[in-house]
Amino acid sequence: MPWKECKPMDERLKFIARLLEGEKMAPLCREFGISRVTGYKIFNRYKEVGLDALQDRSRAPYRQANRLPFQVERTILGIKKEHSSWGAPKIRDKLVREYPMIQPPAISTIHAVLDRHGLVKRRKRRRYKAQGTALKGTRRPNGLWCADYKGEFLLGNKKYCYPLTITDYRSRYLLACEGLQSTQADFAFSVFERAFQDFGLPAAIRTDNGLPFASANALFGLSKLSVWWLRLGIDIQRIKPGNPQQNGRHERMHLTLKTEATKPPSFNFLQQQERFDTFIEVYNNERPHQGLKGAYPGDLYTPSSREYHPPPEPDYPFHDRVIRVTRCGRICIGKRKINLSTVFAGELVGIREVADQVWQVSFMDYDLGYFDNERGRVEPGPNPFVPDKVLTMCPE
Repeated sequence: MPWKECKPMDERLKFIARLLEGEKMAPLCREFGISRVTGYKIFNRYKEVGLDALQDRSRAPYRQANRLPFQVERTILGIKKEHSSWGAPKIRDKLVREYPMIQPPAISTIHAVLDRHGLVKRRKRRRYKAQGTALKGTRRPNGLWCADYKGEFLLGNKKYCYPLTITDYRSRYLLACEGLQSTQADFAFSVFERAFQDFGLPAAIRTDNGLPFASANALFGLSKLSVWWLRLGIDIQRIKPGNPQQNGRHERMHLTLKTEATKPPSFNFLQQQERFDTFIEVYNNERPHQGLKGAYPGDLYTPSSREYHPPPEPDYPFHDRVIRVTRCGRICIGKRKINLSTVFAGELVGIREVADQVWQVSFMDYDLGYFDNERGRVEPGPNPFVPDKVLTMCPE
């Protein structure tokens, strides 16, 4: 006879009544479908406080988190009413000075009081909207590389192939064409690292706004890959969404690649990569290029003088402190955890106070955004990759 068949109060009354009539605890507990521990608990509670003990007890905590005595809460609200622009830190400082006899609540507790009474303005975090960056061409090899994924296609074994391609903007030299299993960042890292080892470092890399080159969930669309490029001293350029002509030289190469190396597709990745390697050799050293007045890309291209080496740690001589971002993308200052972005995981960032209780976060030479004593995340500042919000068109 479990409790749920009728109201618990009625069952407890019957249970106590039969115990008072002399029935044994063990068989009675088996009949009601409860343990003897529960049976003795009900009986002992009845002996202590009578029938009131049979009512359901509230499971709410005796003291709620962030709940203050009425007088203290009323004082906090009074200070807020008088100084509507003050936040929890200033209100706490006011309590400490004006009411030394009161144990000062934590800033988070005061913030909870204000929030509960609708006195906290909630700022919606603006999702990054891809807009492209300033574009600048070059007249020398390795001044700018262009990268993109040629559209995926199905191999003969029914697996998709995602060719990642890299070209030199000035000479049109095809630096890499790797058939990958997906567009995940780990695969792209290996392709770019091999290109850097073979050809050195470019001054800048131009891509679209898709993964893994950019990310919609991070500050200014940065991704782990683009953060790595910045660490290596490579500027990033992104075309404006819906404007593939801004990477026109690279897109034109893709048309040739599609015609000569993917139709029909090979059976597996090894066979397809062999065709890509052959295409690279022909495209660079045997195929005259109209844009180069009939010259081969290999006639114009020379490797970069900037050798690839693991980048040094950033230095922040003009900041108040240097902090390493955690694996979960946070800046930890004492017990405070400030959300930044996982794309900076493991990186050093600089922190400096730029106003009263307001700190600026910088990565290398780029100012990312700000946080204060109330917000637990970095709010983005002006986009450092879009100077004056002007997109410089670069003729292709």
